[in-house]
Amino acid sequence: MRGMELSLTLTVILASVSAILTAFFGYMGARPLDIRKGPRMVPWRFLMILAFTVSLFMVVHLLNLLGIQTKPPERY
Repeated sequence: MRGMELSLTLTVILASVSAILTAFFGYMGARPLDIRKGPRMVPWRFLMILAFTVSLFMVVHLLNLLGIQTKPPERY
């Protein structure tokens, strides 16, 4: 569909936001556990992996928008 395409600007913004979220979630997940506060209720490491996956897809999409083909080579 024509209206569903991600532009170059939107792709760069989404890649940047997901990279920042990956760093933030990684920081929150790496903090030492404070027993007095109880268990952590937010799965920071899972959110970090999810944000990293989104940023990886955005980088691949950005490379495709710039004209670099990321598909595997065709077989004979």
